[in-house]
Amino acid sequence: MTRLARKRLAIWIALGAALIAGGIALYLWMKPPIPVSSATSDGANMKFQTSGDKFMEYRGDGVWKEIFVKGVNLGATVPGHFPGEFPITEEDYLRWFQQIDDMGANVIRIYTVHNPVFYKSLVKYNRDKVDDPLYFIQGIWSPEEQLIELQDAYNPGIKEKFHKEIEKAVKAVYGDLNIDPVPGESGGKYTANAGPFLMGWHIGTEWDPEMVDNTNKVHAGTEPYKGKHFSAKADASPFESWLAELVDHTAQLEKKYDWEHPITFTNWVTTDVLKHPGEPLFEEDLASVDATKIEPVHWEAGYFAAYHVYPYYPDFFHLDKTLETIPEGNDYNTYKAYLKQLKAHYKDIPVMVTEYGVPSSLGVSHLGRGGRNQGGHSEEEQGEINVSLTKDIYDEGYAGAILFMWQDEWFKKTWNTMRFEIPEDRRSYWLNVLTNEKLFGLLSLGPGKEDQIVIDGNLNDWAALGEGEVKSWENPAPGMKQLRVTHDEAYVYVGMTLEKPFDPKSSQVYLGTDILPGGDQPVTELPGKSLSEGLEGMIVVGADEETQVKVAPSYDFHQRLYGRYGYWMLEDPTAERKKQFQPWKLAVSLTMTPPDTRFANPFKDMTVGKLFRGTSDRNSDAFNSLTSWQYSGNEVELRIPWMLLGFADPSSLQVIDYGPLKKDRTFATTKTQGITFVPWIKDRASGNVSWPGGASGTLDLGGQPKYTWSPWETVKYTEHLKSGYYALKEFYETLPDHRSP
Repeated sequence: MTRLARKRLAIWIALGAALIAGGIALYLWMKPPIPVSSATSDGANMKFQTSGDKFMEYRGDGVWKEIFVKGVNLGATVPGHFPGEFPITEEDYLRWFQQIDDMGANVIRIYTVHNPVFYKSLVKYNRDKVDDPLYFIQGIWSPEEQLIELQDAYNPGIKEKFHKEIEKAVKAVYGDLNIDPVPGESGGKYTANAGPFLMGWHIGTEWDPEMVDNTNKVHAGTEPYKGKHFSAKADASPFESWLAELVDHTAQLEKKYDWEHPITFTNWVTTDVLKHPGEPLFEEDLASVDATKIEPVHWEAGYFAAYHVYPYYPDFFHLDKTLETIPEGNDYNTYKAYLKQLKAHYKDIPVMVTEYGVPSSLGVSHLGRGGRNQGGHSEEEQGEINVSLTKDIYDEGYAGAILFMWQDEWFKKTWNTMRFEIPEDRRSYWLNVLTNEKLFGLLSLGPGKEDQIVIDGNLNDWAALGEGEVKSWENPAPGMKQLRVTHDEAYVYVGMTLEKPFDPKSSQVYLGTDILPGGDQPVTELPGKSLSEGLEGMIVVGADEETQVKVAPSYDFHQRLYGRYGYWMLEDPTAERKKQFQPWKLAVSLTMTPPDTRFANPFKDMTVGKLFRGTSDRNSDAFNSLTSWQYSGNEVELRIPWMLLGFADPSSLQVIDYGPLKKDRTFATTKTQGITFVPWIKDRASGNVSWPGGASGTLDLGGQPKYTWSPWETVKYTEHLKSGYYALKEFYETLPDHRSP
C-alpha cells in the first residue's frame, strides 16, 4: 500500500470513528432518561399503579406513595387552525410544558395522538428532570361519528378502526411508528420513546347514551369478554364488555414494550352509574356505563375510573333537589354533593375527574348552582371557580383532577351560538367571545390587537397602529369631533372624541349600525326623525347599567329562532315591542314539556349584549377580561364583539340576513359591504338630540361613516396566562406532594 493510500485510509478510519462516536452521542442524547421504576412479576417496567382506590407512584427503594394527579388537558391546535391540522411547534410545546410545570401540575392529558413533535418535545423537556418529570396521559380517540351514526359499538368497521387507533397510539408513545399523515389525522415518523413519561391510558370519548342503550339491546346475552390482561365481569353489559376488549387490546400492545401503565376509559355524567330524579331529559339518564364491571386479571399497573364532570351539565346540577345536601353560602354545592355520591359507588378503585372547569367568556350556555355557569365569567372569576372545583374534587377523595383546559380554542362551538356562526368551517378564523366553549383555557389566546389597543378610555395607543389600520371621520355629528374605527379577530374597536368631557349623568351617546338593506328605525331614540335605511343594531353608551348593544326588532336572532317561526318557545312580541330595539340575548335552557321530558321546565335566556366598563390592561389591578368600554375626559373607547353586530363570519364578510329560517331552523347569510355608523348624542335634561341630520328630519345613510375591511385567511393572536393560572398554582402549593397513608 502506498503512502498516499495509507494516508487516505487513515483519514477514512478517522472520519468513520468520528461518525460512529457522533452517532453514539446522538443516540445517548436522544435516548430518554428513565425515571426510577419498579418491576412487575414478569420483569416489565412500572412507574404508576393503582391500589384499592388509590393512585400510586413508585419513588424508589421499594417505596410506593399515593399521589393526587393534578393537571390540564392540552388541545392540538392554535387560532387559525382546526385540530386535525396539528400546527403546534416544538417551541410552543416547550414553552407550555415549562408553564404547566411551574404551575405545579404533574400531568398533561391529550385526547388523541399528536404529531411526533409532541413526544419529541416532552422527552426533550424532561431530559434534565428525570427525578421530577412532567408526565402525560395518552387519550385514544374513538370512532365517535360512526358510533353515533350506526348506534352499534359491535359493528366490525368500528372495531377495526378503534383497534387501529389504539395501535397507532401505543406505537407513537414508544417511538415506533412511521405513518403518512392524512387530512385530519396526525402522522409522521415517531422516534422519541415517551413511554417512561406516560402516566396512563385514557380510551375513548364521551359515549352517546342512545348508542350505549341500543348496543346493549341488540347484543343482549353476549358472553362477557375474557382477555389476557382485562376481562368483563359476569354482570357486565354488552357495551361494558366491548370496552373490556379495548382495554385488554391496549394492554396487550403495550406489554410488547416491557411497560405497564394504569388504564381507564372515558366516561361522563350522562352515562354515569347514578340515577338523577331531578333530570328532565330522558336521554341524560338513559344508560349507564360502569367501570367496576371491568377488572384486571393480569395487569399489575391496575385500572381506574375517569369522568368528565362539569358543574352545569346536565341540567340536574341546578334542578335536582336530591343534591341539595351540602349548604354553601346562600345556596347548595350540588357539584360536591354529586362527587360524594359518585365516589361512594367507586369505593374500591380510584376515580379521577379528567375534565372539569368553567370558561371566561361573555356568552353563557348553561346554568350552574352558586354562579358556576358555563360562561359569563371574567378571567378572575373563572380562576376562583376552577380552584373551588379542584378543592371539591380533592376533598372528596378523588385520585386526580385534570382541568379543561390549557389553551383557548377558537374552532370550538356551543349549542346556543353555533346556528349563528356561518360558515362553520371558518370558526377558527375569528374569535366569537359569545361562544363560551372557545375560552376554557388557562392560557388566553386572544385576538391580534389585544396588546395594541388597551380599553382604558385613552386613545393615544391608537396612533401606534399601522398605516391603513384605522379609519377616522372628522365631526361626524354635532358634539363629536372625531370617530375612529378598527378591528381584529374578535372585536370592532370604536374610539370617539367628543367636544366636551363625557358625563353619563347628563348625556347618552348612540351609535346606530347598518350592515345590510332592511332594518328598523330607532323611533324612541330618534323621535321625529328618520333614516334612509333601517338599522340592524344600536350601541347605547350611558350609565353602566344601560350601556349595551341592542338589536333591531325585525333582525333579532333570538326572537326569530325561538319565536313563532322557529321553535315557538317565546311569546309573540307586542305591537310596542315590535318597534323597540331589544336587548341582545342568548338562550340558556329550552322549554321542556312532558311527555317528551320527565317534567316541565320553562325557556330561559340571558342578556349578553351588556357592555362592561373597566380596563383591558393586564398590568392593572383593575383588569377585567370582560371589559368592553371606558371613558376618560372627552374620549370614549369601545370594543364590540362581532356577533353583537350581526356577523356570522367577519373573516369572509358574512352577516345573518333577513330571510326566513330554513326547514332545519338554520339561518342564511349574505355578504356585507361594511358597517355604516350613525352617531348621535342625547341630552338627558332637555331630551334634545344632536345628530348628523342637523335641522332636517331625515338622514341619508349614504353619506355616513362606513367602515370596510378586506377578508382574511390568516390570523394574528396574543398569548397570556390568565389569572386562573396563578390562582391554581397558589392552590396546588397548599397540596402535599403525596397524600398521607
